Amino acid sequence: MTARTPTKTPSAYPLALLHGLQWAICLALLLGVLTVALNTGLLALAAYLIAAAALQPLLTALSVPLALVRFTGVSRAFVRYAERLVSHDLTFRLLARLRTTLYSRLTPLIPARLLAFHSGDLLARLVDDVEELENFYGRVLTPLAIAALSTMLTGLALWSFSPLLGLVVVGCLTLGGLLLPALALWQGNTIGRQQVAARAALQTTLVDSLQGMPDLLALGRAADQSARVAALDQHLGGLQRRMAWITGLQNALSDGLAYGATTLILVLAIPQASNQQFGAVYLAMIALIVLGASEAVTPLGRAFAALGRSRTASDRIFALINAEPATTDPPVPQPLVAAPLPLRFEQVSFHYAAAEGSALHDITFTIAPGEHVALVGPSGAGKSTVVQLLLRFWDPCTGTIHLGDHHLRDYAQDDLRRTLAVAQQDGHLFAGTLRTNLLLARPTATDAELDTALTQVGLAALVRQWPQGLDTWLGEHGVRLSGGERQRVILARALIRNARLLILDEPTAHLDRATEAAVFATIHQTQVDRSLLVITHRLVQMTAFDTILVLADGAIVERGTHATLLAQCGLYAQLYEAQAVDTLAE
Repeated sequence: MTARTPTKTPSAYPLALLHGLQWAICLALLLGVLTVALNTGLLALAAYLIAAAALQPLLTALSVPLALVRFTGVSRAFVRYAERLVSHDLTFRLLARLRTTLYSRLTPLIPARLLAFHSGDLLARLVDDVEELENFYGRVLTPLAIAALSTMLTGLALWSFSPLLGLVVVGCLTLGGLLLPALALWQGNTIGRQQVAARAALQTTLVDSLQGMPDLLALGRAADQSARVAALDQHLGGLQRRMAWITGLQNALSDGLAYGATTLILVLAIPQASNQQFGAVYLAMIALIVLGASEAVTPLGRAFAALGRSRTASDRIFALINAEPATTDPPVPQPLVAAPLPLRFEQVSFHYAAAEGSALHDITFTIAPGEHVALVGPSGAGKSTVVQLLLRFWDPCTGTIHLGDHHLRDYAQDDLRRTLAVAQQDGHLFAGTLRTNLLLARPTATDAELDTALTQVGLAALVRQWPQGLDTWLGEHGVRLSGGERQRVILARALIRNARLLILDEPTAHLDRATEAAVFATIHQTQVDRSLLVITHRLVQMTAFDTILVLADGAIVERGTHATLLAQCGLYAQLYEAQAVDTLAE
């Protein structure tokens, strides 16, 4: 069933993905704070040990600090490794969850809700924008919590020497923890958003360029497209250089904060040590505690500098996740029975957009079980829209479509589509072997069944000549095949599905007339017991169809058998005569 559309806003949804990972988050925070504490403790204890050793005490008096230095020196490596392991695993699990969620939300949006998106832009959202959120999960949320906890622990540690030192160090670290991110947001927010947009534009143009390179070369415009890519790349590079300058400034300010806070604490601590409020041997220890604790605060500026990119990436991703699909499943879908069912269009009208004219107007027809129906008409008459409605990529604006006794909306979309086999003119072949492309229709099909389907479309003899046979690599979009061969593979894939209704949308547009006639004749002979809907503007083997529907300007203007329609001397007769003239001219 179609996944429900989430109601959370884009800005809130990234946090919602943390659900169920609370213990992993707590463990990552604990290990992060412990890492900072051990690093700081090692510096502080080493400083104390050196200062205390300068007073030449008995060696036994330094045994405890020596043991603690050894312990912190060894344990911090293991804790640091564990912290990295847990935090990175948590981040990657979150990103994997995000990719899975995004993909599952995209499925019901295709194609109706994605018409306005370019494939390159969708690729950027699926890959680059998802990876950009690593900055949000791994470099903003966790470091922010670690910095807050480390500041509290540092304040308590210095409070034990002097309440004034404890308050001052908390104030300094808090000020840095607020000032650096605020400055980073102010400087990098706009640039970060521009950077994501520029990266998406560049990727979109690159995908366009690669897909259309043969046409660009044939038109002599490859150099112009290269110049456009170079301009976009230069623009993105300029934004990246500006972001690098901001990052460098953040690094300088972070170091300045750490050393400034350490200097201030020393200025306050030295008079107190002179007044015997605590031993002067602890001065170096106090200074390095502050310096070590700054390690938890200083990364915040760099992290928040990238927050603009993360927020923009998040908005782009969750705009898709929160999009409302054009069609949804009913709360309780009707089961589809195994017996063949009639298909009925009853006064169906449809338009793709309110501002556009009707693609279909008041369409009514029935396909009985086992009936072969042809839907013909000139290009742009609305024939392919019928297929889109049958697959429930869209629903009719008015009227109803019934399969058996129930409306198509009463069935789960996956169940409905399993009863259909569709071969479209622009069907897709994946980068894989012939076998893997055919088995998409029915993974349990045997080699004998694959060979039968290839025989029906006139490809079996050719495939047997290939050294690898069914395991021949077809390339992306079936680039190693001719247009006619590619279309016949798509047709064979539909035949392998053994669905109760076979829908062929311009299935022989790239075939020569002899091959086209042979393929149609075979299909009519082998699909006698199955319902067949053929959508075409090429009137081939029309005498084999039980019913022919003639579509013009979105409406059915004629219906009947081949002989009946010719006798009416209407649009069908004109189309048939024009095609006969074209055939003679060839």
